[in-house]
Amino acid sequence: MVLEDLLTPEGAERKPWHMLPLGALYASIAVFLALWIFREQASLIVVFLTVMACIPLVYKIIKLEEDKEIKIDKEAGILREHRKALISFMYLFFGFVIAFSIWFIALPASMVQDLFATQMFTINSINNQVTGNLLTGNAAGLGLLWSIIANNLKVLFFCVFFSFFYGAGMIFILTWNASVIASAIGSFVRSNVEKAAASEGLMRVASYSHVYAIGMTRYMTHGIFEILAYFIGGLAGGLISIAIIRHRMGEKIFNKVMLDALDLILLAIAVTLFAGIIEVYVTPLIV
Repeated sequence: MVLEDLLTPEGAERKPWHMLPLGALYASIAVFLALWIFREQASLIVVFLTVMACIPLVYKIIKLEEDKEIKIDKEAGILREHRKALISFMYLFFGFVIAFSIWFIALPASMVQDLFATQMFTINSINNQVTGNLLTGNAAGLGLLWSIIANNLKVLFFCVFFSFFYGAGMIFILTWNASVIASAIGSFVRSNVEKAAASEGLMRVASYSHVYAIGMTRYMTHGIFEILAYFIGGLAGGLISIAIIRHRMGEKIFNKVMLDALDLILLAIAVTLFAGIIEVYVTPLIV
C-alpha cells in the first residue's frame, strides 16, 4: 500500500519526470529484498518484486486513459492525451534501467552473478545469435534486420496480449527488458573500467561517467524506440481489456475505444520497424 500510493495517475501524467525516481526506488527496493530473502532465485524475483510495486499505478493510468475516450471526440485529441501516459511510462522504465545498471556496477561480482544470472544468460544467447549472423555474412543484409524485427514484433504481441488478459501485465515484459538492458550496460561498463581504475579523484569519476554514458547510448539508441513501441502496444491492450469490461460490444464508446486501440497497435508496429532499422544500421557504429 505504501509504494503504490506514492504517486497518483493524475500526478504521473502532470509531472511524468516524477516516475523516474519512483522507478529507481521500486527497482532498488526489489534488489535489496531479492538479495536478502531470495538470493538463489534473485534474478527473477527482482523482476517480480519490481512489477508488484508498480502494477497498481500502471493499471490506474490505463484506466484514466480509457476515461478520456468518453470526454474527447476527435481521434487526434485522444492520441495527444495518450502521449502523457506514454511519457510517464518511459520515465518509469528509465528509472528501472538506471537503478538496475548502477547496482550491477556497484555490487560485488558474486552478488551481481546471483542478481542478474538469467539476464546475462539471455544476453549471451543474443550475442551468439548475432555472431552467427556475422559469420554467415547476413549482418549487413536483410537477414539480421528481419530477425530482429520479427523478434521485436513477437515481444510487442506479448505486450498487447499480457495487457489484454492481465490489465497492466505488459509491465512484466517491460521490467524484464529493463533488467536485461541494464545488465548489458553494466557489463559494458565493468569490462571497460581499466582506464577509470587507473585514474584518481575527479578523473576517475569522470572516466566512470564517460564509460557509463557510452554504454547507455549504445543500448538505448534503438532501445528507446523499442520500449516506446511496447508501451504503445501495452496501452492498446489495456484499453481493449477495460473497454470489454466496462462497455457493451456495439456501443458507440466501445467502437471508439477499439478504433483507438487499433490506431495505437499500428503505430506500435511502425515504431518497431523503425527501431529495428536503427538497431542494425546505427547502433553498431557506437563503440
